[in-house]
Amino acid sequence: MAFQVKVPTVGESISEVTIANWTKNDGDVVKMDELIAELESDKATFELTAPQAGVLRIKKQKGDTVPIGTLICEIEESSGAAAPKAETKAAASAPAPPAADAGKGPKATGAVKEMKVPTVGESITEVTISTWMKKDGDFVRLDEIIAEVESDKATFELPAEANGILRIVAKEKTTLPIGGLICKIEVMEGMPAAVASAAPSAGSAAAQPSGGKSYAAGTPSPAASKILDEKGIAPGQVSGTGVGGRITKDDAVKASGKDAKAAPAALEPPVIASGVSRNQRREKMSSLRRTIARRLVAVKNETAMLTTFNEVDMKPIMELRSKYKESFKEKYGVGLGFMSFFTKAICVALKEFPAVNASIDGDEAVYHDYCDISIAVSTPRGLVVPVIRNAESLTFPQIESEVIRLATKGRDGKLSIEEMTGGTFSITNGGVFGSMLSTPIINPPQSAILGMHNIVERPIAKNGEVVVRPIMYLALSYDHRIVDGRESVSFLVRVKEMLEDPGRLILGV
Repeated sequence: MAFQVKVPTVGESISEVTIANWTKNDGDVVKMDELIAELESDKATFELTAPQAGVLRIKKQKGDTVPIGTLICEIEESSGAAAPKAETKAAASAPAPPAADAGKGPKATGAVKEMKVPTVGESITEVTISTWMKKDGDFVRLDEIIAEVESDKATFELPAEANGILRIVAKEKTTLPIGGLICKIEVMEGMPAAVASAAPSAGSAAAQPSGGKSYAAGTPSPAASKILDEKGIAPGQVSGTGVGGRITKDDAVKASGKDAKAAPAALEPPVIASGVSRNQRREKMSSLRRTIARRLVAVKNETAMLTTFNEVDMKPIMELRSKYKESFKEKYGVGLGFMSFFTKAICVALKEFPAVNASIDGDEAVYHDYCDISIAVSTPRGLVVPVIRNAESLTFPQIESEVIRLATKGRDGKLSIEEMTGGTFSITNGGVFGSMLSTPIINPPQSAILGMHNIVERPIAKNGEVVVRPIMYLALSYDHRIVDGRESVSFLVRVKEMLEDPGRLILGV
């Protein structure tokens, strides 16, 4: 009975892996927990061990990219005598080199085999020739490893595609695209006597005489190479115990190296104290939240939204508020806040630049002779934008009273549909939460929104001197389909001028 070995789950976001290397050949007898393959993802290299002892039957080849859960090999149960039988069978089936060929030597066929960079992964577009195992002019056998190529994710071995004389085209450290010409092989019939006698009698590395060297001797696997680099140990200082003398991950972990730098202590994951919860919970989004999400995404997709910025020296307004806030509250019953100053300044600027106060309806631009200002209010249920109607006609006390009334109803969830529809321009104040700068999203079908931010003391140049002033950044997001850059910048400059000289708001200049 055969045990099926499938690609294990190796990470939460990893959906597929590449078979970087088989450390055992098809038909080899493997022991339980013995390393049989190396798997690579776009994030890491993993080692695959045999889940039981038996005879390995490979289903997916080296270089194949397969999804998690795919069958890559089977392990057939075998008795203790299975190994000798397998080797005997392999030796019997391997054809001996013809005596005639060994005596006469190789014979040129006139054919030339061009070897090109193979497709080694879906997202890999180029590779670098890392090492040539053979020299230009050497005789190579079919399937003999002649070079190693590297991509940004893994190292791959390049086997010869024919018997013959190697003619190298791309030198070491050359970077080639997929399909680029690497080398040519002048195809030969037969092989030199020295090569024929040195060829192993079986098709696996296990058939090499004890102590024999191979192309893999002293070469670290990708995982081992990473560990050796971190330890500062050269591969030459490590003895490989893998197939053909290859340096495995286990060899690299155990390596210390006499002349190497002292390796840092292996880092262990932090110990999490007991009682820590990693529970998750799911809550259905409210209808309001789903509507907000849908409308915001629609704005990003359906408008040509841009944002322009400016800064305002808030000292004049702050001095005016400090001077009159007590008498203002005593007379009108509401505090004198910043919102009334901003609303009045915006209404004046909207009259001068009507495109900022307009909207698009199909193929028409709709201009408004009035200013219905939407005020963004954060509530436990989400963001709402009640409207101050005809704000251009309201006094400072009336604006402050309306802001308080609408914000209170919004937080209590008592706003009507009429109170949240029909605005022509919006104001949002992220500064109350500490925001320094942002790019607010337009509230459709409006064409612009002004973002207020926190007030921070900053050094600025004033009349040739550096002074510290309370500065607020302003951001105007607008729909470039109807508002030009000149209009948006001029609008924001006009708002800045009136806020820095609040007497203009009173005098209307």
